Amino acid sequence: MNNLKKIGLSALAGSLVAFSATAGEMTVTGNAGLYMTDGSKTGKTTFSNSDHVTFSGTTELDNGYDVTFSLQLDGDEADDGVIDNHSVTINTNGMGTIVYAGHGGSSAMSMNDDKTPNAYEEAWDGLGTSAIVINGHGANDMITYTSESFGGAVFTVAFVPGEATAATGNKSTYVDYGVTVTPEAVDGLTLGVAMGTTEITAGTEVDESTMYATYAYGSFTVGYQTSEYDAPTSTDTDDSTAFGISYAVNDDLSISYNEHTADVGSSTTDQESDGVSVSYTMGGITIAGHKNEMSAVNGVSGTDDEGYEVALTFAF
Repeated sequence: MNNLKKIGLSALAGSLVAFSATAGEMTVTGNAGLYMTDGSKTGKTTFSNSDHVTFSGTTELDNGYDVTFSLQLDGDEADDGVIDNHSVTINTNGMGTIVYAGHGGSSAMSMNDDKTPNAYEEAWDGLGTSAIVINGHGANDMITYTSESFGGAVFTVAFVPGEATAATGNKSTYVDYGVTVTPEAVDGLTLGVAMGTTEITAGTEVDESTMYATYAYGSFTVGYQTSEYDAPTSTDTDDSTAFGISYAVNDDLSISYNEHTADVGSSTTDQESDGVSVSYTMGGITIAGHKNEMSAVNGVSGTDDEGYEVALTFAF
């Protein structure tokens, strides 16, 4: 009897394996990094590492849609062994893509917070924990739709259902949308705009918007961007501008210079950032780094910050 059970279970396991192989495909990718950072606020050099593994499975439905489930295990020192980004993606193969992100999703605004070209991270990266950056809203359970390209134009809409805030218990909803255009008549030019609204139960609204343009010519890419955070009061209303230029020395090596200025509504002093960065890729290994400076963090005079980061990352 035991032998018969073993035979039956073996047959069942074999049929399930065969079914999974024909129904879908599973892939595993990963990334690990070593970082050395130094900042004027800490006054010391620190070392850290990051690592994660992403499991992704895709299957094709009878109607031609592709459905992909992605799950990331993050081994970062701050949340060792925690399930991190996870999502379900439906690719309609003709009518756009829908993503339900349980965690780690990007809205139209957040994916366009700074589109100016850089070799490694933005000019504000690693500086001032209270630095002003206009980058939309991100939350769990985000639904995002991205259209197919219509003559070089791609549309994006993101929605976050009502969520409670820890401070007040009020619930708010968030919706944003954007469009990116790569005109066929002007090779190398990309234009983009995005805007979003957070509507709180109490009746207040916060509107955010951004516009950018980048142009690539030969080995050079330049970009300019302007953003606005429009709150109910003028002291909470901010706007910012960004500029960047990058140069691809060759297929593996790139360098860049970036600037970012934020006009803080509650202050007469602008928050200003600038930095240089470089990256070199050799197969699955990337060596990159930046040297950034920021003055008047959050518009407060005298709260300057500067620092650098060197990263060695491996993709597998």
